[in-house]
Amino acid sequence: MIPAIRRRYNDTFTNETYQAMLAWLGGQYGHDPKFHVGETPVFFPRAFREHVFRACKDVLDVVTDPGYAERAAAAIPPGERVPGQDERPLFMQLDFGVCRVESGEIVPQLVEVQGFPSLYYFQGLLDRSFRKFFTIPEGFSARFDGSTYEEYMQLLRETILAGHAPEHVILLEVDPKGQTTRIDFVVACAELGIREVCISEVDLEGDKLYYDRDGERTPVKRIFNRVIFDELKARTDLQRKFNLIEQVDVEWAGHPNWFFLISKYSLPFIDSPYVPKTHFLSDLEAYPADLSAYVLKPLYSFAGQGVDLHPTPATLDAIERPEHFILQRKVEYVPIVETPDEPARVELRMMYLWPPDRERPVLVNNLVRLSKGEMIGVRYNKGKTWVGGTLGYFEP
Repeated sequence: MIPAIRRRYNDTFTNETYQAMLAWLGGQYGHDPKFHVGETPVFFPRAFREHVFRACKDVLDVVTDPGYAERAAAAIPPGERVPGQDERPLFMQLDFGVCRVESGEIVPQLVEVQGFPSLYYFQGLLDRSFRKFFTIPEGFSARFDGSTYEEYMQLLRETILAGHAPEHVILLEVDPKGQTTRIDFVVACAELGIREVCISEVDLEGDKLYYDRDGERTPVKRIFNRVIFDELKARTDLQRKFNLIEQVDVEWAGHPNWFFLISKYSLPFIDSPYVPKTHFLSDLEAYPADLSAYVLKPLYSFAGQGVDLHPTPATLDAIERPEHFILQRKVEYVPIVETPDEPARVELRMMYLWPPDRERPVLVNNLVRLSKGEMIGVRYNKGKTWVGGTLGYFEP
């Protein structure tokens, strides 16, 4: 996106340096990423940065409104409401496709909103990795609040632990050791002094939760939650006493309800030039005449599962629960990052924290996914290089 910087990076890139970066990255915490780490960051120009900031403001003005949670309450499926919801989300992430509009300008277009944490720790490590092995232009930053790496990690620590001793805080997941993104858990636990715990390993006694820490039965007072209900329901093999929906005496670092409240369900409420027109399927009296210009998305899927890029009236008519789907106008990702073979498309995730002492969410980091397939995601990029997870550096 900044031609001179892109040419310089590509011309000086070597696979030997990239492999050395991966070895260093995996060696810091004794765990290698189980997903493809992109060979390059993306360098975003100042004009695009300003578009992204305006887009984020438009989205946040809606989802941080005091009455939003009540309006969006129907987003939580029956039987999956978790007691003890706090007044506002602790984590928020806004996903944008990098697209070209009719004027020819490159702008962000919103594709997803998430009230759920993802890779906050790994992205900090990845920034250190790129800076150690490749030349990042002076002044360009992956973070937006002017923080150093140490300050960033301290903010995460204060936000997640909230004053509790680490032994009373757990990172809760479904089979954490089997998750593709486990490297983020490993880094988080090492930095926070907490443990990754499978939900099947949590003991419920009355309204108290306990886990085994080095052979000692230890009370849980706060949960850094990474459990997604879809995954939890799918693991019928896991015997468990705790299912999230019980009334328990615990604090949440990322309350599970926000996964639903700030999600694809949010999109129809947002009116912005950076948000493609979106409808709840159940609200439509007639399908759009240009249906081929829309994509069908299930509200409660994860990692792109169930998305239909080419919906037809027949497929829409066959949906039994139309209230669980949205129709969103398609956006055209621009293949804009030059690579040694074909150019790559870009999806940008802006990553927020909302500490209790801040009036507004704080933009702290970003994540970029590169793709050369029809969609963003691993299964669309098998066998390809210069794709996968990376991060963006923004022109000051």
